[in-house]
Amino acid sequence: MAIRPWLEKFSEDVVTVKDRTSRELECTRILVKHPRQPVHFTDLDGHEAVGNLWSTRDRVATAMNTTRDALIGHLMEAMSHPVDFEVQGTAGFLKNQSTDVDLVDSPVPKLFPKDAGRYITAGVWVAEWEGKRNLSFHRILILDAARGACRIVPRHLNHMYQEALRAGQELKVAVCIGLDPWSLIGGGTSVEYGVDEMRIASALKHRTLGAGVSAVKIKSGLTVPTDAEYVLEGRLTNERHAEGPFVDAVRTYDRVRQEPVLVVDRVYHRDDPIFHIIVGGLDEHFMFMGMPREPIIQQAVSRAVPRVKAVRLTEGGCAWLHGVVSIRKQHSGDGKNAIMAAFGAHTSMKQVIIVDEDIDIFDDRDVEWAIATRFQADRGLVVLHGVRGSSIDPSGNDGVTAKLGIDATRPLAGKPEMFDKATL
Repeated sequence: MAIRPWLEKFSEDVVTVKDRTSRELECTRILVKHPRQPVHFTDLDGHEAVGNLWSTRDRVATAMNTTRDALIGHLMEAMSHPVDFEVQGTAGFLKNQSTDVDLVDSPVPKLFPKDAGRYITAGVWVAEWEGKRNLSFHRILILDAARGACRIVPRHLNHMYQEALRAGQELKVAVCIGLDPWSLIGGGTSVEYGVDEMRIASALKHRTLGAGVSAVKIKSGLTVPTDAEYVLEGRLTNERHAEGPFVDAVRTYDRVRQEPVLVVDRVYHRDDPIFHIIVGGLDEHFMFMGMPREPIIQQAVSRAVPRVKAVRLTEGGCAWLHGVVSIRKQHSGDGKNAIMAAFGAHTSMKQVIIVDEDIDIFDDRDVEWAIATRFQADRGLVVLHGVRGSSIDPSGNDGVTAKLGIDATRPLAGKPEMFDKATL
């Protein structure tokens, strides 16, 4: 659909900023002020932009004609059973294309005072190598009119990039900005190398809306989703440049690294395009970073205990470091087995709370009530020392951390009436 129809659909929630707004920090102040409302900038230094558009699960679920509680189940099925997408002959962004690239004269913002510069944050990268396609998120620091330094984490895109360099080539890439939520979720999934995330996005859309994703080939030969507002077509080169500091999910500044340089050869955009901004550490960032990990945790815990009702990576834990899992407990060790399975499935997580299925894991108060009334530290606490954690955790030691598991399920030997919450 692209962004404008979504703004119309959610118009009652949208904060429209009509005054001219600076892309240097001022837009961030407004986005931080309205973290769960879409903010539409009609004049961001002469451009249109939006942030916080997909900042709630309910809004994402509504866009896909489903519910918040059913969303992860649909994603889990989509990851297990990808569906082919339809390649079309045209797309809205093909109407406007130019090799006269100028990233400096663009809506790309500087978000926080100590950031290294202006950053593209909502771009889903498409890359293909030896018959395999990959979709993934990677931030881009604008260096000049046609170049950006990119934080390429050591996963699938980096593997393709290294393979291309070994073959004496540059890796063709496309950065898609302003995608629909199913494609954004697809870009945030972590699956085996060679699994096409665009087919996962297509399956997710097909399950919820009855039609798969459509895509189109661009000049370089790459196939990209048609729903983008902007597409940057370019190459990852063998040049490297300092990237960072930059505010990441934990709302602290990530360190400076030497990272690959992207050269943008061509820019495509829709008529009157709207640029998508994702602010690090706000709920929209959490939506596409953390939520796609939840099905993986649920599948792993489901192999350890008979039934898993729901999984949530919490906003307070940056949707990455803390989680809650609700289970149907049938054996005394189920809570601790669930803890170990959850840590194994998402190695970045440093705290997980296991609760019974009558607890609403999306209600922090209800989760804390379970800890207060069903947890005893001498029997339900699990502490792991010196294990692999997250590189973005500032309290860790170069990615090595301690982990805390809390079994807040009711004891099977206890009297049920002592642990049930009174109802009317």
